[in-house]
Amino acid sequence: MNRSQSDSSLKSEDADDNFNFTDLNITLAEIEQEDIKLPFKSLEDVAAYIKVKKPKNVVFLVGAGISTAAGIPDFRSPNTGLYSNLQKFKLSCPEDIFDIRFFKRNPVPFFQLAKTIFLVDVRPTFTHYFMKLLVDKGHVRRIYSQNIDTLEYAAGINDEVIVTAHGSHRTSTCLKCRATYTQEYMENHLRHSSELIPKCTACRGVIKPDIVFFGENLPERFYDLHLQDLGDADLLFIMGTSLQVHPVAGLIEVVRSDVPRILFNLEPSGQPFLAYNSKYNKRDFFHKGTTDESCRKLAELLGWLPEIEAMMKPKQEGKDEDTKKD
Repeated sequence: MNRSQSDSSLKSEDADDNFNFTDLNITLAEIEQEDIKLPFKSLEDVAAYIKVKKPKNVVFLVGAGISTAAGIPDFRSPNTGLYSNLQKFKLSCPEDIFDIRFFKRNPVPFFQLAKTIFLVDVRPTFTHYFMKLLVDKGHVRRIYSQNIDTLEYAAGINDEVIVTAHGSHRTSTCLKCRATYTQEYMENHLRHSSELIPKCTACRGVIKPDIVFFGENLPERFYDLHLQDLGDADLLFIMGTSLQVHPVAGLIEVVRSDVPRILFNLEPSGQPFLAYNSKYNKRDFFHKGTTDESCRKLAELLGWLPEIEAMMKPKQEGKDEDTKKD
């Protein structure tokens, strides 16, 4: 029997005219998805989940740990963290420097610190560009950032995707008349003015960066969006945060019980609400290391590393040119 006879015979005798190949493809896809078991055991499992499930409502919750590679200290790391290096300000507790009541009484320590942390020439990290690529590929619902450094914006991430849960220094506001000032205005003042404390040009009130101090409410945008975003999330990344500051830390509890939660951090955090070390764990995964290391490995597994490196290259070249000028 030749090929044409075989094909004809199969069509006339063996084939079911009602057989639905679309249903077969759907069934095979379902089988493939079922092979990805929760909780994840490795970054390979995370990569497989993203490849197969193609999540469209990924939510990121990120903290200071994603920016340490840019040269910005986090808050709580022993010896290197911001709170460990505030002794020179002689505060009763390090958190006072970000307390609104203390600031209104004495803004000097904050602006002395601001000169050192707001004016460092920093660039977005690999982690920032990893998030940007996921945004560009249509996977991300929202990024909830606890950082005030604006590096998410510097990486080119769409403003609409970002919620700066603790505010940022993109804008500043006069505490007296509520006049607003740009990031450039504040940075120029801190770099070049002979006066430490910025004063409003209209009323001479103190101008405060629009970051959230202890004792202040979070931005309305946070409250407007977080319940819907986390309720619709199909994957949660938690990166570079100790999960000690509420209400942002509580976001990890808002996602549905079947949504995987992935923690990239130098140290374990979020327990007992994250159950990655529990025998009852059903969906949580912790990968120990810097966020850049973890994101780079995941990008390699997804085949995305060249795209991210291409995005970073112009920024790095610009930084190299700046270094040559110095």
